[in-house]
Amino acid sequence: MSAGSVLRSAFTTKLYVTVLVAIVLGAVLGFVAPAAGAALQPVGTGFISLIQMLIAPVVFCTIVTGIASAGELTSVGRVGIKALVYFEVLTTIALILGLIVMDLFRPGGGIHADPGSLKLSGSAQQYVQSGESQHWYDFIVDIIPKTVVSAFTEGNVLQVLLVAVLFAIAVKALGERGAPLVRGIERVSDALFGIVKIIMYLAPIGAFGAMAYTTGKFGASTLASLGGVVLLFWATGIVFCVVVFGVVARLCGIRILKLYRYFKDELLITLGTANYEAVMPQLMRKLEHLGAPKRIVGLVVPSGYAFNGDGVCLYLGFASLYIAQAFDVNLSLWQQIGLLAVFMVTSKGSAGVAGAGFVILAATLSTTGAVPVAGIMLVLGVDRFLSTMRGLVSLCGQMVGSIVVSRWEGVFDLDRARQVLSGETPADTTETVPAA
Repeated sequence: MSAGSVLRSAFTTKLYVTVLVAIVLGAVLGFVAPAAGAALQPVGTGFISLIQMLIAPVVFCTIVTGIASAGELTSVGRVGIKALVYFEVLTTIALILGLIVMDLFRPGGGIHADPGSLKLSGSAQQYVQSGESQHWYDFIVDIIPKTVVSAFTEGNVLQVLLVAVLFAIAVKALGERGAPLVRGIERVSDALFGIVKIIMYLAPIGAFGAMAYTTGKFGASTLASLGGVVLLFWATGIVFCVVVFGVVARLCGIRILKLYRYFKDELLITLGTANYEAVMPQLMRKLEHLGAPKRIVGLVVPSGYAFNGDGVCLYLGFASLYIAQAFDVNLSLWQQIGLLAVFMVTSKGSAGVAGAGFVILAATLSTTGAVPVAGIMLVLGVDRFLSTMRGLVSLCGQMVGSIVVSRWEGVFDLDRARQVLSGETPADTTETVPAA
């Protein structure tokens, strides 16, 4: 095999290997030379920004072509309701699991922190201020954009979702006159995914820079002090992904580990960048290739990024009880149930919010008053490591969501999915970047 073909495969069919190597090298650089690692923050954020600039138009094109081409306008509401039911059930399970793990292991029990000695500062203070200004109904009101254009310029996925659904219904109402418009949008969609392929060349570089920054800025000293909390949260997240999602996937007729292997590129990019929104475009395309209809993927995935934050919910139950235990605040069963009920509402407002997990945690603690909100300073140092697992759990939830709703609708191509996951069907051609 020539050097050129090896290099080409390293950034196409073997991209996951290259990303994994980049993550390891980035972590090593961050630990060995923290200052140099921290200086690479623009490399990681630049890659994420490149992908995020395409999310709004990709979502718009996918939804419009999916709904307008299928001609099943009556099914849109039904699919949406089924998706919301699935989201609510899984996020509630995540919240409950986080609370149960903390009640069993009590990692904050020996800290005995004094609320008066903690002062909110820096980003934590900004998160609290943002959280205090949040209301439970904000995510409903914020669905409506100020203008059609602002939905795209501000990058709010829910607003783009609303505009796309209304546009698709209007195009469908045009009948034959709308057909050329749909075909044109399909061509635009193909071009956008072509841009995604090109940007994915940079995935190893982005993962390297993001991991170097993480370990360089928050590395050894931070992990040493709160390493047990991080390990417990990661173990809980892995159990949730394997057991809970494993049961759901099995009910749909597929094996979860094969599904994760199919999405290995997306999982590793999320591991390296701690941002699972960066893989939304290729996640949608690969779900379609797996056998989920385009009209369902186009609705479930974008709405899932707002309403199906399984990782965020797991974190909320985990972090709230850790802070309570650190302050020697013993929450009764009914107080924990009350906290759970509030989280079930506030967790749905995470769409488009920077530092969503922290903002929701601060907002809820401020609302309930049961746990001192200053306690978020206790987990601020390791939040970057916690957010990585939050992203991985939430990404796994997005993988399973479209499959569940498709099976519920009776339109999931199970035979094709099994062939793809077993390697009997060639890999999706959109996973690779065509040679120059």
